[in-house]
Amino acid sequence: MIIRILTPDLAVADQLTLDDLDAVKDAGFKAVICNRPDEEGEPHAEAEAMAKKASILGLEFRYLPVNGGNITDRDVEQHAAVLAEVPAPALTYCRSGTRCAKLWALAEAGKRDVNTLVETVDKAGLSIVDITHRL
Repeated sequence: MIIRILTPDLAVADQLTLDDLDAVKDAGFKAVICNRPDEEGEPHAEAEAMAKKASILGLEFRYLPVNGGNITDRDVEQHAAVLAEVPAPALTYCRSGTRCAKLWALAEAGKRDVNTLVETVDKAGLSIVDITHRL
């Protein structure tokens, strides 16, 4: 698990395991959002199992599956709405963290400068240059 901080209230991570949730809780996160569809790619912890473990740990969990190759405006709106509902700080995750960073940047488009968005994600070790035309 690699946690990458974007803002004081939001971080992104690559695929989490059930065991990672203990460390997520210990790191001070209050909510976890899964943006990776259960059926995507190689086997990984499914959202239902993650939600159960998160609940036991007192973490809020939301499942918002997004196709990383086709992030829609609706995906962005739903992601922003979920982030507004859950307690901060929140950790979003997918296969690599990039899809989550893109969702955040697209939700912040018009609120923050394009270069700031790209640089913030770049400093976290990811790249969103392929979506700058949408920012």
